[in-house]
Amino acid sequence: MHDGNDITPDLTEGVVIKKRRKGIYILPNLFTLAALFGGFYGIVMAINGRYDLAAYGIFAAMVLDSLDGRVARMTNTQSAFGEQMDSLSDMVSFGAAPALIAYLWALKGLGRWGWIAAFLYCACAALRLARFNVNTAVVDKRFFQGMPSPAAAALVVGFVGLMTDLGIQGTDRLMGRFDVSWIAFGIALFAGLTMVTNVPFYSFKGVHMKRSVPFAVLVAIALGIAAINIDPPTMLFGVFVAYSLSGYVIYGWRKAKGLQTSVISISTDEPDERGLHK
Repeated sequence: MHDGNDITPDLTEGVVIKKRRKGIYILPNLFTLAALFGGFYGIVMAINGRYDLAAYGIFAAMVLDSLDGRVARMTNTQSAFGEQMDSLSDMVSFGAAPALIAYLWALKGLGRWGWIAAFLYCACAALRLARFNVNTAVVDKRFFQGMPSPAAAALVVGFVGLMTDLGIQGTDRLMGRFDVSWIAFGIALFAGLTMVTNVPFYSFKGVHMKRSVPFAVLVAIALGIAAINIDPPTMLFGVFVAYSLSGYVIYGWRKAKGLQTSVISISTDEPDERGLHK
């Protein structure tokens, strides 16, 4: 019996409740680490003078980077850690690595102008990735705000890979008139500045693999694969040149039609590609 002055002891007092430790999902982060290795491999191969292999490393990083987020969603293993890891990996593979590859291949011969171009590309990649992280929830998921960093990297190293495949060095002249190093300079500046513009680039996020498509689409895909295999360096570089110009075509078309050119807040749907810095 307890009178009114008795205080029932708190049975939970002094009990330490241990919170379950949150782990890290392995599968999607393995793809991210593999993409990071692709960028690092590209840097090492460029230092060793193997610019063809350096280009392959960046292209491999592109493929792996496109898979990590999709694997995370398919396996329901998305995490804030994975998003940050993906962003850092992109900065190395599509920011620092292409800048260093272009610098070592051709821009180094331009002296101060060369490293300025390489730095501007690298800085623009960092700014583009940071802006992507901030604007993820307010950008129309059908478009990217500025050229995605993997496409910019492919444009820069694709030119290096194409010239290397043709046996042209970064210090040579094309047709005896055009200095290759200055062409690389222009491509690096164009790619870097296009990343930080507000020009809309189609994201292909509206393409759903689970939906049925006309038979002609499969035929077109097969023809595209066959065309690329005829001369991969030339065809791939041509594809990324076309994509880098497509944003300006979309911008000009919208402007001519009097449509909104900004991709901010066009759609009320929140993008479903969080953490994919493309």
